[in-house]
Amino acid sequence: MSVIDDVGSAQGDPLAAVERMAIRNDWDFSRAVDDEITLTIAGAQTNYQASFSWMEDIRILHIACAFEMNVPTSRLLEVQQLIGSINEQMWIGHFDVWGQNGIVMFRHGLLLIGGISTSARQCEAVLGAALDSCERYYPALQFVVWAGKSAREALDAAMFETAGEA
Repeated sequence: MSVIDDVGSAQGDPLAAVERMAIRNDWDFSRAVDDEITLTIAGAQTNYQASFSWMEDIRILHIACAFEMNVPTSRLLEVQQLIGSINEQMWIGHFDVWGQNGIVMFRHGLLLIGGISTSARQCEAVLGAALDSCERYYPALQFVVWAGKSAREALDAAMFETAGEA
């Protein structure tokens, strides 16, 4: 018996909550196929493309949140080191860099077995975690890619906390 043989059946469309969330927040979205929805969200530092994909065979709702940054081959190793250090600090999700095209993205999966379905709050929480992580570490990735900084220098700069307002 496979570990995923007894998954039960989810109630309804797992992406319906994501679609309702997009409509409620007036975000652009597209749903060209039944098992995926892609949202476009403006962040403080860049725009994000968040894709939710429903993987029926393993009962996972996967989110991938990418931003406008292509890592040149010459900076790939340093970016991978930075991402490894970032991922050590993550509690929810992780970052990946796709070596084929140098795109950095946040990824996370929600396991929905035994009849569990998605809720609006659950979708908002996972998207919020993705956007918060992307906003926090985007500058560090820019330091490595565009400023030529080391992974350590970039992470130190990203972890620097300020208090108050200027």
